[in-house]
Amino acid sequence: MQIVSVDVIPYALPFREPYVTARGRLEQREMALLRLRSDEGLIGLGEAVPLSMRGGATLAQVVEELERLGERETLDEATLSGEAAALSSPARCAALTALADLRGRRAVAEHGEVAGASISPVRCNATLVAGEPATVAAEAERWAADGFTSFKLKLGAGEDLAQVRAVRDAVGATACIRVDANGCWDLETAKRNLAELEPFDVELAEQPVATLEEAAELAASTLIPIAADESVQNRADAERAAETGACAMTGIKLSKVGGPEEAIAIGEILPAYLSSALDGPVGIAAAAQVAETLSEAGDRPGTGLAHGLATQRLFASTVAAVQCELRGGMLHLPEGPGLGVEIDEAALQRHRL
Repeated sequence: MQIVSVDVIPYALPFREPYVTARGRLEQREMALLRLRSDEGLIGLGEAVPLSMRGGATLAQVVEELERLGERETLDEATLSGEAAALSSPARCAALTALADLRGRRAVAEHGEVAGASISPVRCNATLVAGEPATVAAEAERWAADGFTSFKLKLGAGEDLAQVRAVRDAVGATACIRVDANGCWDLETAKRNLAELEPFDVELAEQPVATLEEAAELAASTLIPIAADESVQNRADAERAAETGACAMTGIKLSKVGGPEEAIAIGEILPAYLSSALDGPVGIAAAAQVAETLSEAGDRPGTGLAHGLATQRLFASTVAAVQCELRGGMLHLPEGPGLGVEIDEAALQRHRL
């Protein structure tokens, strides 16, 4: 299969409310849509979400990387896969996701195989931004009213203990509560904070400290399971985390690890759940398919964890005409070919950067 055109469109989706974490505040999420057109007339979609707040490539760098793919005289499946290895993680994610989408669409064209129709819905956690405890608790109640039973709190930017207490009181004893400090605590602060949080039956603490070495020491001092995020970016990191006992599981963001293939490789080493990098509709659909792939691994530990893929609810708009749907805390994939996502061209132009 030859790639005859490469189209890169930077765009931004506004949040309903500012997205606040220990890493900063966002009014909108900037990203890039990638469209690969094959010589068969099929279009594969990919998406790059730069993680520049965490020191990664900027949107401009990612767009430049992807546009360079289109400058090659010839580009086929093998060449694209090889070229992707040299890209930044978000750009690699977009390229490999678009290639996988193309393959899925070609399979339907040739054999009538539609992935979305056979993929089970994905259970998701609510994502609660940092804020005043009463405000966070009220937001948790709104998510709970819509069928969510797992709640992720962003800590490190306010009254951490008070937020957890307020949410636990709001959602009840049977709900799952997980916390995420985005690596902003030092080791001693993390030990103290997790000790205070233990009575609230916290499901897991995601990236409470910056490094795997710190996480290994922290894990030995708390009853709360430690999950990695930023510190596990590839299979080698996962192997080191497992060997040192640094974490019991890891969250996986496709733009952070470089796409679906590396995500699955990490999930073969550590129990894992997929987490949104505040992706657009293409990234969410790709992550949901990876989540289903990992769940098919059988009864290995961690396969029952909720995934952090309900973040489309945080946005005020979308660029998709067809995308995943959230119903009762479950994310349902579109039933179309490949990822099943279809772009609303007018909406894309409105949000284009």
